[in-house]
Amino acid sequence: MFPLMPPTAVEERHASWLELFFDLVIVVAVAQLAGLLHDGPGLHEVFLFVVCYYAMWSVWTSFTLYANVSGDLTRVRSMLLAMFGIAIMAAAVPHVARGEPNWFILAYVYCRLMGAGSWKRTSRIMTEWPGVQQAAGVIPWIASLGFEPPVRYYLWAAGIVLDVVISLVGSRHPDRMLAEEQQEREETQRNRERRRRILHRLVPVRDTPADPALTPLQEARPDRPHLGERLGLFVIIVLGEAVAQLIDAAAEVEHWARPLMATLVAGFGLLVALWWLTLRYGADGAPTFGTRVFALRLTMPAHYLMTGSIVLIAAGLGVLADHGGEPVPTANRWVLCSGAALYFLTVSLLGARGGAPIAWLAGWGLPAVLASLLLGLFGGPLEGWALAAILFAVAMWHVLYRRRTDQPVPAPSTAEA
Repeated sequence: MFPLMPPTAVEERHASWLELFFDLVIVVAVAQLAGLLHDGPGLHEVFLFVVCYYAMWSVWTSFTLYANVSGDLTRVRSMLLAMFGIAIMAAAVPHVARGEPNWFILAYVYCRLMGAGSWKRTSRIMTEWPGVQQAAGVIPWIASLGFEPPVRYYLWAAGIVLDVVISLVGSRHPDRMLAEEQQEREETQRNRERRRRILHRLVPVRDTPADPALTPLQEARPDRPHLGERLGLFVIIVLGEAVAQLIDAAAEVEHWARPLMATLVAGFGLLVALWWLTLRYGADGAPTFGTRVFALRLTMPAHYLMTGSIVLIAAGLGVLADHGGEPVPTANRWVLCSGAALYFLTVSLLGARGGAPIAWLAGWGLPAVLASLLLGLFGGPLEGWALAAILFAVAMWHVLYRRRTDQPVPAPSTAEA
């Protein structure tokens, strides 16, 4: 999610085989989540998608940042156990939809607690996005095991809000966070030493070793080019799921006709345009012209919103093939159009934050959002191929706009947003 970094003499680090293997489980997870939005989804299914996607994304994010910071010291066992935990969450998605979320909750809580433990062993604090190493956000999820909807859903939403607030507020005061964490560790060490002395008096043991001195906490410095690659690979995964949804739907159509072929062409073209817009200018698609590196408190929420919007588009495209020559059901039309609107809104906000010119915002950003919403409101009579074609045209307008106004990308500054 970062603009291109200037070349350096240091050998560039790429995703390891362990990290690539870890990503495989996300492929299945995204497919399961997209399935929630296929059969006439309502607000209930959309809510479940939002919270379940956040849960899986937050686990992936926690361990991705952990591996990014730890490098060669990354614990393979922790990564593989987290991978298995995400797999359990993915398999449990249909059970969540049926009102049986216990296994999903337990797997999520387990992964988050294990992630927090992995971070503690590094003696580093991710001050830019501290939610990945603090487990306070899982407390409402644990409490939800004893409640039924809608209280259960309120608790899930509270857990997500707590995660985000901790990250946004804590990241603005890194020195205070480091001092508080160091003070807490020292207090824990003193209590441990006190218990050791009491135990030694009660049960004398010769040469009882004292607890080792604590390693001073340090601020975690993410490897930004490597992290940009990792976040970009996640984008590729969700785009790949969108391609799979389109292909699978087409394969189930018994008789192929022109509307289906038009839908496939427009749908695939839309995904190509999203790929170009998202990854051509860094993994966020924001028109920053490479002049700024965003802080993680902006990058991570944007990554969640952008990839989530692509999953919504994937779910919508999976239905279009069945309705290439007829109007698309209202709920599925809104899934597709709201996904497109969310995508365009996210990159518009990133562009505004990154210094994009007013002409870009007025000429593409806001019009793209409005066009997607208007298509959701008034696109009922349109056949599936026309719906896909209009969204493809909206995305292509931005591609053409960028190519027309493109300029050499200067070396990015090190200042963060």
